[in-house]
Amino acid sequence: MRQIVLDTETTGLDWRNGDRVIEIGCVELFSRGLTGRHFHVYINPGRPIAAEAVAVHGITEEFLADKPKFADVVEAFEDFVRDAELVIHNASFDVGFLDCELELLGRGRLSSLCSGVIDTLRLAKEQNPGKKASLDALCERYSIDNARRELHGALLDAELLAEVYLAMTRGQESLMIGLEDEPAASDVASAAAALSARAPLQVLRPSAAELQAHRAVLEEIAKANKGLCLWLPPESETAAPA
Repeated sequence: MRQIVLDTETTGLDWRNGDRVIEIGCVELFSRGLTGRHFHVYINPGRPIAAEAVAVHGITEEFLADKPKFADVVEAFEDFVRDAELVIHNASFDVGFLDCELELLGRGRLSSLCSGVIDTLRLAKEQNPGKKASLDALCERYSIDNARRELHGALLDAELLAEVYLAMTRGQESLMIGLEDEPAASDVASAAAALSARAPLQVLRPSAAELQAHRAVLEEIAKANKGLCLWLPPESETAAPA
């Protein structure tokens, strides 16, 4: 399966208020392995960037002044993600922004381009309820080195998220491999040898005194439950034949 791990940086927090995408970073996974292919672009949004956003990602209007518009890179972006499953942390944020950019150009939404979306934020909360689920917290949980992440950056965050996603789902993959793979002939032979070498079980039967003591316990249970005891047969079944 081809998957694209994706992240964006933006001018602010809400595309509904006119905020725009200023950076897209994507890395490609194929059959759960990094291929080395990536897509990365900075975008001139044609509008100011909120100071709070600059504090998060460090991207300034001056830096983006000579960068392409989204219209200039949209075809390359669509070609890279087309028919892939997207892996995104807090997917509703990035998908909302990218769908807005696509619709401003009269193009189809991501749902028409891609086969689906996995939200790793939701996945992390399902796996570890009540625990922190930020990208930094997940890197720490799965021992992934994020020392380079002094500021948010779309490509770096996509690369880190790819490692996090593979770590989060590795147990599921191992389980599926265990279920689907045929056991090796040597493993079958070893298991058969171990079974044949096992000593026979020793059966210890109860003595008459132990049977009597057990019966007494069952009668106490029946007495406490108004004559009902699942393990005590009715008197009609235990009575001697006439």
